[in-house]
Amino acid sequence: MEEPLEGQTAVVTGASSGIGAATARALAEDGADLTVAARREERLEELAAEIRETTDAAVAVVPTDVTDSDAVAALVEATVDRFGGLDIAVCNAGLAIDEPVSELTDEEYRTMTGVNVDGMFYTARASIPHLVDSEGHLVFLGSMSGNHPRPANPVYAATKWWTRGFAVSLQASVGEEGVAVSCINPTEVRTEFGSESGSPSKEAFEPGSVTEPVEVADAIAYAVRQQSPNSITSLDLYRRDKLSHF
Repeated sequence: MEEPLEGQTAVVTGASSGIGAATARALAEDGADLTVAARREERLEELAAEIRETTDAAVAVVPTDVTDSDAVAALVEATVDRFGGLDIAVCNAGLAIDEPVSELTDEEYRTMTGVNVDGMFYTARASIPHLVDSEGHLVFLGSMSGNHPRPANPVYAATKWWTRGFAVSLQASVGEEGVAVSCINPTEVRTEFGSESGSPSKEAFEPGSVTEPVEVADAIAYAVRQQSPNSITSLDLYRRDKLSHF
């Protein structure tokens, strides 16, 4: 099928750049209509215009801070009101602040856990009732840091271990209701990730040296193409030489 997601609706958080923007493009190319969400409205509007020009997808823009539970609930409801339902929710918003634990401030700690833990939870909680209705897909953006130690940032790693554990347990919780839950775990990706610490990965790595956002987006699109009763519970998208570094 050229458009395997035709007739479906998706919501993507953290969609203003990087993996989120690439995922929005990939899902639209597969035929889904979608809502893109992030804090930077201008970036979202630019992405939505691009997708409308290059695909047949309908795109809604809903600026959202995922650490605000009411805002996330409103995001999901706006999507359902606009499109009549929800089939795919991609919990992508995340960040890292690279400081030693002994030097991490309360604000930095709460920023990381607020986005990477609370934001995932709020999006899942708001989406699940609608995904039960559609027997849809809930996707979390995890990390290799949720499978292996990350000495440079134990708090970030802990949020991704939480994400992976939450995703697997949630699959056990809602699987009998027809919902597929996936956690996609990449190694380094060339994005704006890391800019909170002043060193975005797209500047730290040369093109071709690590994974590109579109490659993670392809993995997410692959997961949501799976039809009941199957699901991709966990997908590790590792750079080929990465494990040799341990």
